[in-house]
Amino acid sequence: MSRGPKLARGTGGVATVGDMGGRDAVVEALKADPTMAGLRRSLEFYHGDPDRDAALDAFYAPLVHAGDLVFDVGAHVGDRLGSFRRLGARVVAVEPQPLCARALRALHADDPAVTVVQAACGAATGPVRLHVNSANPTVSTASPGFVRAAAQAGGWRDETWDDEIEVAGTTLDALLEAYGVPAFVKIDVEGFEDAVLAGLSRQVPALSFEFTTIARDLAADCLDRLTALGFTRFTVALGDEMAFDLPGWHPAAEVAAHLRALPHDANSGDVYART
Repeated sequence: MSRGPKLARGTGGVATVGDMGGRDAVVEALKADPTMAGLRRSLEFYHGDPDRDAALDAFYAPLVHAGDLVFDVGAHVGDRLGSFRRLGARVVAVEPQPLCARALRALHADDPAVTVVQAACGAATGPVRLHVNSANPTVSTASPGFVRAAAQAGGWRDETWDDEIEVAGTTLDALLEAYGVPAFVKIDVEGFEDAVLAGLSRQVPALSFEFTTIARDLAADCLDRLTALGFTRFTVALGDEMAFDLPGWHPAAEVAAHLRALPHDANSGDVYART
């Protein structure tokens, strides 16, 4: 699928199909690297599917525009990051897991519009204990409460957090001070979303945070926090769907009721918020 002519390296503009071709080779090299074995499944799922990329771009296009600054908090292996770049945004990708951060740097080594911050985002700066799921790194988390909830929940009991590491910690306020005010913030940090929002003391134009049906109270707390910050319009997308499950924008109370009514097997999704 053509996305226009290849952009000369170093301009920091839209990432196009020419860039993606080189990135595909990097993905294959990462998948072949034995030290990256834990990320192979994520790399296979999140990279190399043009139809999925197009759906992501269409979904985010109303929120992210060329020239915007975006924070991708919990960037993992960068599928959303890739979409934000194809839409022409500059991206600060925040990712605490060493292998994931290494993959992001390899994938965007020649892209000056991407900054990788190897840290966990939370309520305060300083060291953070990260619970690592080696077999499924996408659900590694800084929240011990999330690990405890998963141990008792259907669909999660096979997940094992088998290691703990200490990582650097930052806050959204610190990132705003360092890089400027983003047009959009994506937060996907496996049950640590409330801590991330506790580290934000001002409005941004739009953001999203992940929720899970094993931590609905946490989602309610996040909605309360965003309301206190002045966000007024909210909606919901489920799972990896590139469409809103709750069409249009709604008050926080309506979204909270929608989340409470979801069946357990809805599993997860994202709440989107605008000022």
